[in-house]
Amino acid sequence: MTFADIQSISLYRNIIEVFLLSLTAFVVAMAWTPLLTNFLFRYGVRAKIKTKSVDGKAAPIFYGLHKKKAGTPLMGGLLIWITVLGLALLFKFLRNIFDGYWVEFDFLSRSQTWLPMFALVATGILGVIDDVKTTRGIGSNKGGGIRFLYRFWWLFAIALLGGLWFYYKLGFSSIHLPGFGDYEIGWWYIPFFIFVILATAISSNETDGLDGLNGGVLLTAFSVYGVIAFVQHRIDLAAFCAVIVGGLLAFLWFNVHPARFFMGDTGALSLGTALGVVALVTNSALILPIVCFVYLVESLSVVIQLTSKRIFGRKVFLSAPFHHHLQALGWPESKVVMRLWILSGVLGVIGLIIGIFGMGK
Repeated sequence: MTFADIQSISLYRNIIEVFLLSLTAFVVAMAWTPLLTNFLFRYGVRAKIKTKSVDGKAAPIFYGLHKKKAGTPLMGGLLIWITVLGLALLFKFLRNIFDGYWVEFDFLSRSQTWLPMFALVATGILGVIDDVKTTRGIGSNKGGGIRFLYRFWWLFAIALLGGLWFYYKLGFSSIHLPGFGDYEIGWWYIPFFIFVILATAISSNETDGLDGLNGGVLLTAFSVYGVIAFVQHRIDLAAFCAVIVGGLLAFLWFNVHPARFFMGDTGALSLGTALGVVALVTNSALILPIVCFVYLVESLSVVIQLTSKRIFGRKVFLSAPFHHHLQALGWPESKVVMRLWILSGVLGVIGLIIGIFGMGK
């Protein structure tokens, strides 16, 4: 047997392992969904439809479009990140106890997945606190929940820690421009890191407004970055993305219209933050605006809307983010979601092509 044959066997084995982990995550998440939904219903963790926008003014269009969804269980994002964390700890435990086959499924490694896993869990806890306060109507925010400024500083602290770790411990100090190479930016890498994390986390939160919408966008994004990580021979990171994809597939099974439960900040913040970290670990953050073009549109629509209302006293969109504007124009919710999924999928493929062929040798 030649060295090329050995390499080929190793490649196929890694591919099978990644797909098996994704399948395992899907099966496990589907299996414990009844337990989660029973818990959410029993303890009244249910969504309340806001009557005011982030600027404190009445939002009659938004409320009219979504008032029928009041009472739907929140915190469905637990299904995803608890499945991911649980499988990571399980296979790490099996590796420490047994030798042989179980070792291959251990994807929790310091060099590749500790940081995205930390980001996933840390922001997931923030989301849980916010969702619980929202459903109970307690907190400093109108209608309950953690005020946006407080959530922002929590995310900022996590992003700052990550940026410092990447720069001082891992030696990241350059960004990769696909097709052109790496550009040294020195300590500016830290604010760049913070910006990427905040942008993905907040954009994910803003996009989580229709049944299945954010789940579909995240499914495309993690699939793309899973392939990029695999091409870069970061197998543990590819497996991490694949497990999230498996969890997202199970989540979407119950989240498509009409949703059995909502993702909530529990999922939107944690998955958005983890996505940003994965993009930075693979040094492919500059293709995020392509892969997550829907996020870009949603966030820009919010910025434009708030700026126009503050400066000119008038709205540009009937309702923001952009998916609510489309609804207000008369698009059925399922049509908005499906078309944005298609857009996300097409641009995800384009981003993947640019990301892979732009790596160079």
